[in-house]
Amino acid sequence: MQDYCRVLLEDFLKTSFQSVNVLFEGANSVRSQSTDRKVTLFQYVAGRKMSVHFEDERFYLRSSVEYSNPHLTVEEVQGIIGTRLLETCTNYYLENGLHEPTEDDILAIMELLKKPPNGYIVPFLLNTDDIEADRYSMNPLKRSIIDTGQSAFPVANVTTNGLKVDEVYAKKYNGSLISKKEVELIKEALRNSNGSYLDFVDSIKYTQLQELTDFCGMNLSLFSLRMPLSPLKTENKDGLLHYIVSESNKDYSTIEEAYACMGRSMTKRTTLLTVPHSKKGFGSKRAARGKLRFENGDGKLLNATVTYKTTPLYPNDIDPQDVAMAICSDKFSVSGEKLSDYSYTETPSSPQFFLYSLASPEDATMWHGVGAVGSSQLLQSYANARAACKKGKLLKDLNQKYHLNIRIPLQFNLSPAGLWSHPIHRNIDASIGSVENLADLAQRGMKLEHLSAFK
Repeated sequence: MQDYCRVLLEDFLKTSFQSVNVLFEGANSVRSQSTDRKVTLFQYVAGRKMSVHFEDERFYLRSSVEYSNPHLTVEEVQGIIGTRLLETCTNYYLENGLHEPTEDDILAIMELLKKPPNGYIVPFLLNTDDIEADRYSMNPLKRSIIDTGQSAFPVANVTTNGLKVDEVYAKKYNGSLISKKEVELIKEALRNSNGSYLDFVDSIKYTQLQELTDFCGMNLSLFSLRMPLSPLKTENKDGLLHYIVSESNKDYSTIEEAYACMGRSMTKRTTLLTVPHSKKGFGSKRAARGKLRFENGDGKLLNATVTYKTTPLYPNDIDPQDVAMAICSDKFSVSGEKLSDYSYTETPSSPQFFLYSLASPEDATMWHGVGAVGSSQLLQSYANARAACKKGKLLKDLNQKYHLNIRIPLQFNLSPAGLWSHPIHRNIDASIGSVENLADLAQRGMKLEHLSAFK
């Protein structure tokens, strides 16, 4: 039987060693710096959610998975494997000095890949919990998500009560977006769920990661972090995310700086830096329309009006006409003080990614196909926000108040030329279970690139 760990590792070292070089130099340059940063992540072990606390200084490499599908996709799996390879190789070289890989190095790294991540560089998954449950029109629970009135809810507030597999979906997309085995896994997880949609999804994905670990010989059980709503619910008003929301909505000039990070002007002022949720439970950023108003035209934020209306979400790669809908209707206004002196308890809302990601501990990030399917505009606003904070703009006291060393993380990318996809249908949103022969993916290798433009 072929050793797919070796296949992937050898291709990675051949095609992506420059990324190891970049991460090695970046991690090594800050290794002696000491901060008071304490980070808590989680993972599932034998079906149980366990917290993992890091008290000492580490270097955090962030990847991601989605809550918009309860199962793992081909894209997500490639991102996780690519992150594990980059982290493990770089941790190995941090201990042994950077040099061209030898046969002994390959054997030593393969042994490390079999074990859980354990080194100065910590790989983790940032799971965004403010999106819609069927954001990409590929959730096998789609009909019941609508029937239970949760299609425009942020996933952090979705419950599994009343959810069930859409058999029409399962039949239509069997072998392309879902598999029969995954359908049974989802049904079983629903029967054992505690009501939390987030717990339900994470438990399924960690189960699948264990199966993939058995296949490829790499321990793929990375740590995870949910943001932004899960921590906002538990923070008090002095918490980091509350501070980010309050400070970014302080007045016209601050909001103008945030708009500049997004490459937008203040002419129409329709982008809300945090999207208030409706009392009916709606929180879909795509379905929300906003308008900001200021005192005297350019003073303090007076109010934000929010309109929710039924809006199509994003198509899947198999049938672009089968688009999920965020079904909602509401209109209300939130006073400026509720945002500039923010309390999630009083005004639940979803901040924009380029702002709340400032609270993530990431020192390096792994993007998925920027330049092909990933958004370079999102990455640019993300980099701009960090550059602004580093210069003392936008959010001026993050370093002093929260002991954050604000810098632009190193940016890595699954190379567009090497993106994995379904061997037959060629879609990257295929469920991993719909790929009959995983060797087809492993044989494609692992190609990463360093995005040096986003500094």
